[in-house]
Amino acid sequence: MQQIPERLVQSYSVSPKRRHALYRRTLAVVIVSQIFGGAGLAAGVTVGALLAQQMLGTAGLAGMPAALFTLGSAGAAFLVGRISQRRGRRAGLTSGFIAGGIGAGGVVLAAAADNVILLFIALLVYGAGTATNLQARYAGTDLAAPQRRATAVSLAMVSTTLGAVAGPNLVTPMGAVATALGIPPLAGPFLLAAAAYTIAGLVLFFWLRPDPLLLASAISARESADTAAVFDAPPAPEPPRNDRGVTVGTTVMVLTQVAMVAIMTMTPVQMQAHGHGLTEVGAVIGIHIGFMYLPSLVTGVLVDRIGRVPMAVAAGVTLLAAGIVAAAAPAESMTQLMIALALLGLGWNFGLISGTALIVDATPLETRARTQGSIDVLIALAGAAGGALSGTVVAGTSYAALALAGGILSLLLIPVVIWSQRTAHTVV
Repeated sequence: MQQIPERLVQSYSVSPKRRHALYRRTLAVVIVSQIFGGAGLAAGVTVGALLAQQMLGTAGLAGMPAALFTLGSAGAAFLVGRISQRRGRRAGLTSGFIAGGIGAGGVVLAAAADNVILLFIALLVYGAGTATNLQARYAGTDLAAPQRRATAVSLAMVSTTLGAVAGPNLVTPMGAVATALGIPPLAGPFLLAAAAYTIAGLVLFFWLRPDPLLLASAISARESADTAAVFDAPPAPEPPRNDRGVTVGTTVMVLTQVAMVAIMTMTPVQMQAHGHGLTEVGAVIGIHIGFMYLPSLVTGVLVDRIGRVPMAVAAGVTLLAAGIVAAAAPAESMTQLMIALALLGLGWNFGLISGTALIVDATPLETRARTQGSIDVLIALAGAAGGALSGTVVAGTSYAALALAGGILSLLLIPVVIWSQRTAHTVV
């Protein structure tokens, strides 16, 4: 791991007020980058399936873009986690966002050349932006007090709302820009994504200083050494990883991701098949993404005050409600689809923030970024599976069957968190 200058570590170590000020500044930088990052991720969510359907000529493979950029995000999550652990959040997050911008540009080139192979490769690289957007939520927790970790996550996530909601609603204008440039209209949002991800990376590169993870690790090591010197004892080791907490947090986020990605991916295809235009698709997905991120301010406070486990249970119940509403919604009903996708986003929000807080609580600083990256790999792979299978399920059955299955799947996280509570009481 890279080193922070000793004088800098000392200045923050002896001044909690200065450390809190840096925590707030770090959050501000993450928030600005997340606004642009949110605009970048919205492109793939909104028109990825439609672009694939147009280029491949079949709805059966419309889930491939979500599967590909989610698969790409799995590899990126692993690399971003490793880079962050060794060189800090700044290096890891900057690399991921820049790669996402390059991938988005590749999608534009693939659409312009009508090259499916290039499209698939570009979507894999584009997934780095999605992974980085999620990994950035951890950056706000490095300097946060334990009782404010979920709130820190929520502040990082809620800022994504601005870009993520604006992105889908810019589908039509960006389509017009693409047409003017001689590019297929559905590639327009990826032009926005290329610029947005690149800007997000540059914001972190220039302003995320000093690095929050490196500084937090250095402060922790110094305080441990100072305590040992006072009592003339060896430095206290970092607390060990809580494997039960890691398992439960991971399970909550994985099941939440599968249910959300599967239903979300096929909603634009379902809508377009029943006569809805791109503007209407953008509005529904915009509502969905808004509910994925906007409730974060309240969710973070609830997770810190009510507890991680109750909010994880709330995630399962909310996702089930989303699946039922989506399954029962008439294809022509914009209102019911908006309600279903709003509940889907809200359930995902509950699951991600409660799961993230469980992971942060359970991991020591010395291995935290690496563990977080590995867990996000599992989350991304689960999402890739959900996206890839969603088109096949709809082609073989119906959108309603997919929505109901996703809702029922999410309920599995409830027995997991109940098991964790029973295990904890047994250990005590």
